Amino acid sequence: MSARYEFAGRLAVVTGAGGGIGRALALELARRGCTLALVDRRADALAETAAQTSALGARTSCHVVDVADRAALTALPAAVQQAHAGAAVHLLINNAGVALSGTFEQVSEADFDWLMAINFEAVVRLTRLFLPQLRASGDGCVVNLSSVFGLIAPAGQTAYAAAKFAVRGFSNALRHELQGQGVIVCVVHPGGVATDIARAARVGGGVDEAQRERGLAAAAQSLRMPPERAAAIMLRGVERRRPRILVGGDAVVLSWLERLMPVAYYRLIQRRVAAALHGDGPR
Repeated sequence: MSARYEFAGRLAVVTGAGGGIGRALALELARRGCTLALVDRRADALAETAAQTSALGARTSCHVVDVADRAALTALPAAVQQAHAGAAVHLLINNAGVALSGTFEQVSEADFDWLMAINFEAVVRLTRLFLPQLRASGDGCVVNLSSVFGLIAPAGQTAYAAAKFAVRGFSNALRHELQGQGVIVCVVHPGGVATDIARAARVGGGVDEAQRERGLAAAAQSLRMPPERAAAIMLRGVERRRPRILVGGDAVVLSWLERLMPVAYYRLIQRRVAAALHGDGPR
């Protein structure tokens, strides 16, 4: 293997490519010379991303798939190979994700399971399905998106934190298992990236409108990094074969805070959230 991970001429699968970080990653990969297999459940959004990557010269296939659909996922690796003349996938980016608003007691079991199926179980399933191709490529790479909530676990994020901590643990163990087998594993912890994930979040049945608006106000204060910048940071980390990629100064700070104050960090976070809700947060 080369010291740096090369993108040019390689086939990359990106889930959640219809917008946000997924679209930004697809565009950045196109600029770096990748061939792309883009996955999203929204056909119109996926077509828009594909039009942009194609305009950059990247050969692009679209796969309209809900990653919570087990049968559709099972068929995906063969569909990707068929669309790309039998080429093996070199790079799998498990980016697709959703959010859920409400405390543990405010969200239903069905909603909790829905989030886990998309944010964690689909990551495991796609990795298992594409691993033979990644290994066959000779220099495969799995990139799993966790979150800062895979480093810290604030109140109101039981489902999301559970999934993102699970992605972190799965990725770290898998990396150790695949060492020396021609496949690297990177886990990404983005901080506050300006996407629609908070506004598009499913709302638990016990959450009232005032609570939801407070959550959106806090998100508006913290979700600031442009997706394009986040994508560039992620791919620089992959290029350098970094096992853990922290995206944004907030992710770096929270990572160190959790190490230094593994339990007491939450008192500081509570104060920051309270300041944001009252308009006193950072600008």
